[in-house]
Amino acid sequence: MRIKGYAELPLHDGHVPRWLAELMKKLARGIVEVIVLEYGPAELVRRLSSPLWFQAFNNIIGMDWDSSGSTTVTIGILRQVLEKEELGVLIVGGKGKMMLRVPEELPRALDRLGLSDKRVEELVTASRISAKVDSSLLQDGYQLYHHAVIVSEDGLWGVIQQGMNIEERLARRYHWLSSKVENYVVEPHYGIASNYKGNALNLVAREAEGARKTILDLAREKPEKTSRLVAEASRIIRGDQSILKWLTVNKPSSGVVGYDDRLRILYYRPVKLTKRLLKTLNTLYESQPRNLKELLLIRGVGPETIRALALVSDLIYKEPPSWSDPVTDPLDPFRYAYAFGGKDGIPYPVKREVMMEAIEFLREAIEKARIGDREKLQALKRLRKLLGEQDRL
Repeated sequence: MRIKGYAELPLHDGHVPRWLAELMKKLARGIVEVIVLEYGPAELVRRLSSPLWFQAFNNIIGMDWDSSGSTTVTIGILRQVLEKEELGVLIVGGKGKMMLRVPEELPRALDRLGLSDKRVEELVTASRISAKVDSSLLQDGYQLYHHAVIVSEDGLWGVIQQGMNIEERLARRYHWLSSKVENYVVEPHYGIASNYKGNALNLVAREAEGARKTILDLAREKPEKTSRLVAEASRIIRGDQSILKWLTVNKPSSGVVGYDDRLRILYYRPVKLTKRLLKTLNTLYESQPRNLKELLLIRGVGPETIRALALVSDLIYKEPPSWSDPVTDPLDPFRYAYAFGGKDGIPYPVKREVMMEAIEFLREAIEKARIGDREKLQALKRLRKLLGEQDRL
């Protein structure tokens, strides 16, 4: 499976004025209705699950072209629009406390879409595992604070989550799409789009299969043995043995080219055998997970546990994770900010009149399409032309 994307955004302050929020809702409603009428509900889920399409959509409706708040605002607006309209697509979750309510919101949303109880169980699991993967198996310095699930009446789902890196003052967005997930723990994301590439403890990389297997084996060992191995790995890091012996270039087949100072700070630091970690190791042994997915879903398993087991896998058993930050070179979505301008005045202040003209155009096209005038349902093509004219202003 080919990975496409994350979106990386600097942290911005500020809020959306009420007048602009109302225009953004109207424009968003017009765009999503055209997509659903022309292509169906599942296509809307597919498009929103693409990090670059999502960013372009955010820019077109007038949000800052590079703001971390674009994710929370755009998801919030879409959630309100889809909640009011019968388009066969719903969004649950969001920022902070809203992300914690996803398990209780999903059953109501799926019932409204006419999906079965079995699908509810599948979606709750998908929500939990995607959050665990992006916080534990992929440790890139970003702490998740936004999590939303998008689902269509066809059963297609997407997950959009965002993490924050306070030190770098950046936010990173993670996108999932159910039809692209072949394995929850092996390159499961639907896209990677980022201008920033750093270091990461990456256990979802295909080349980290050896580390994944070793971590699973360690989790099923008696906690006394695993604890001793964690202590041994921490002793090596503290320098009781020469650290140079361990910080060497790994075998070519591992996909690792070496360790730099940033990796030592981020990852190679001693792990404290806290009561919480010891309790989790005991729970893992008692649970005997059959695979890494089951391991992640066990209560108490988080970044600390995975990092401890990964240290042992690497330093003791010589099965390292990947250190690659799984990003590709994105298309620059800034061009879409020229449609109507942005909230922060970049590239220019929002052009209210032009925005209202586009909203009215979409409203007319949708109404005519609903009564069977399919020739008028060329709104996307004509909207693209309209936006192109704005680019030249």
